[in-house]
Amino acid sequence: MSEPIGRARAWLDEDPDPETREELAKLIEAGDGEELSARFSGTLQFGTAGLRGELGAGPMRMNLAVVIRAAAGLAAYLREREQHGTDSAPGLVVVGYDARYKSYDFARETASVMTGAGLRAALLPGPLPTPVLAFAIRELGAVAGVMVTASHNPPRDNGYKVYLGGGSQIVPPADAQIAARIDAVGPLAGVPRPASGWDVLDGDLLDGYLARTGAVLTEGSPRGVRVVHTALHGVGSATLDAAFRRAGFPAPVQVAGQAEPDPDFPTVAFPNPEEPGAMDLAFATAREASASEPVDLVIANDPDADRCAVAVPDATSAEGWRMLRGDEVGALLATHLVHKRARGTFASTIVSSSLVSRIARAAGLPYEETLTGFKWLARVENLRYGYEEALGYCVDPDGVRDKDGVTAALLVAELAAELKQADRSLTDLLDDLAVKHGLHATDQLSVRVEDLSLISAAMRRLRSDPPKVLAGLSVLAAEDLAEGSESLPPTDGLRYRLAGDPEAGVEQARVVVRPSGTEPKLKCYLEAVLPVRDQAALAGARSRAATVLAALKADLAAAAGV
Repeated sequence: MSEPIGRARAWLDEDPDPETREELAKLIEAGDGEELSARFSGTLQFGTAGLRGELGAGPMRMNLAVVIRAAAGLAAYLREREQHGTDSAPGLVVVGYDARYKSYDFARETASVMTGAGLRAALLPGPLPTPVLAFAIRELGAVAGVMVTASHNPPRDNGYKVYLGGGSQIVPPADAQIAARIDAVGPLAGVPRPASGWDVLDGDLLDGYLARTGAVLTEGSPRGVRVVHTALHGVGSATLDAAFRRAGFPAPVQVAGQAEPDPDFPTVAFPNPEEPGAMDLAFATAREASASEPVDLVIANDPDADRCAVAVPDATSAEGWRMLRGDEVGALLATHLVHKRARGTFASTIVSSSLVSRIARAAGLPYEETLTGFKWLARVENLRYGYEEALGYCVDPDGVRDKDGVTAALLVAELAAELKQADRSLTDLLDDLAVKHGLHATDQLSVRVEDLSLISAAMRRLRSDPPKVLAGLSVLAAEDLAEGSESLPPTDGLRYRLAGDPEAGVEQARVVVRPSGTEPKLKCYLEAVLPVRDQAALAGARSRAATVLAALKADLAAAAGV
């Protein structure tokens, strides 16, 4: 107990936040060794996802002291880069924030530290979506940007996402170099933190972003689509509503109980459209709104509005709606962009469906595959469209070099309106794609843990004893992604390529296993590709695909010991 208490008392002496000081003082007074050990057993590690963790006192939590050190380390890194450059004016750092607890405080302190380090800093004019921050970096020619958000994490969390010039998130070796500067920061009293000196951007910046969103649409294309939208208590409602109105769409019907920012996220267990129950209120709103006029789409953003989820009417579902998988939306957007004669490289990640690669190649467009995350997708040369299965889509890389749930929603709405005008639907188009390119059925095995060692143990088990057969399909290749390759940097992951089974109607299958970079989860991504003769054969192919995916889940869980 003496060591954690000693570290806690030293931390208490320089903690600048009265709330976390009081919290820590109570833990010390109570002699809560277990909690103190959890908070002082190390430090939050700065990586390509920046920082993310539970709010609270101590180096293993998100708090002002941790943020000040992170900002000071980032400032030192940026100043060193400036010394090797030719610009004489100090670089600009743009800082955005969502509406979570402490987000504004963390953003303001970041602006203060940047100013104190001799850089210029500018805060966004209020709690706004992450893509607005990514846009601002490019629009203002900033050398870096910081977004204070924990995206779709639980209410108790917050995070610190770093972008460099050009509006792309950091990748190695920048993450390690910034982390080293953070580690070198001395006592917080030595970090200059002026009370003023930074700018607060005005509404012109948001107007510029909104004007840019309309550029993803075709002038004169149909706009007759009725949408229900939920922001899941995040910051997306006002921005998405303004984007739809400016583009000429009917104003979305907002899910009233989730439209306003609320850091407690009271109506959902997890503020993530992919989580069970998260869409219940949106579906209820759509059913109620349809009594007067049919609703065509339900669209959801995660709390910082960089992701976009889509649901379509489904008479066979108890809710009356079916959530499209991220891979399905990814394929729909790719097809729509091909029809709009988009030129440039299409890209997706190793955990996403391979369908988009077939769509791109059939259209004569280059295609690239990257590691998971937009920090990698955004760096694809001549990128025109990038997506990942976790509801992330970049449809305007020249404006926002990151996933953007607002522009993706606009493009989905345009596609739905065009199909509606032809008396067709998004599901009809998905059927067409399955017949043309094969049914690409995907699913995910996601295991949330309290003890992170369980994830490490599962990865060790799979590495030491890789499966030879999954779902009755032979494993043709077991690739350890930690070794890297000519096309992919090293990452903690495993990829299995499986043989087809003509008798079962399976062309090929693929499994990727990796620890989540932002949540305490082991994530396994499954895909089975089945040829489809014609529309009449689709139902049978989907039934076979569901059987194969269920067997893949079961066999993989057994092999990993989860």
